[in-house]
Amino acid sequence: MPEGPEVEIERLHETIHEELEHEGGSFLKRIALTTAILAAFAAIASLRAGATVNEALVLKTEATRLQAEASDQWAYYQAKGLKAAVQEASATSWLAMGKEPPTKYLDEQKRYTGEQAEIRKKAEEKERQRDEKSKEADKLIHHHHGFASAVALFQVSIALGAVAALARERLVWFGSMGMGLVGIVLFAKRLFG
Repeated sequence: MPEGPEVEIERLHETIHEELEHEGGSFLKRIALTTAILAAFAAIASLRAGATVNEALVLKTEATRLQAEASDQWAYYQAKGLKAAVQEASATSWLAMGKEPPTKYLDEQKRYTGEQAEIRKKAEEKERQRDEKSKEADKLIHHHHGFASAVALFQVSIALGAVAALARERLVWFGSMGMGLVGIVLFAKRLFG
């Protein structure tokens, strides 16, 4: 009499191994797919981060150039003011001698004072343009930080995906996808916001 039902153990072991390999294979494929998608988002976010910071640097450089031009205008303004003061002092010395000053002194003083008003407008316009460029650059730098944060989230998400694949842990993979989703939301907020 046989001791018990005879089961082909080798065949059973092979079937169990195939099922585990099949289940692990599809799981690994899902991890690979989500990781590839997250890597694509990371690449795009990284490009946007670089582009925004480069654009911000160009704007800051432009703002610096405008500041230099405004400073030149203010120096020119002061020079015209000094010339007007010299003309006034010259006229005053004539008055101190009890004589009427030549009209050229007063005419020159008025001309320099009039030129100062035009120079002041140019200087203030350069400063206004500088402030606009600087403000726009600051806004881009803020966007850059958002893109850079999204890249960091994508990188951590991809690393968690690798850990999930090595450990074959679904919970870690869900954490990877969750972190990746947060990165996508942050990226979209900066891209469209």
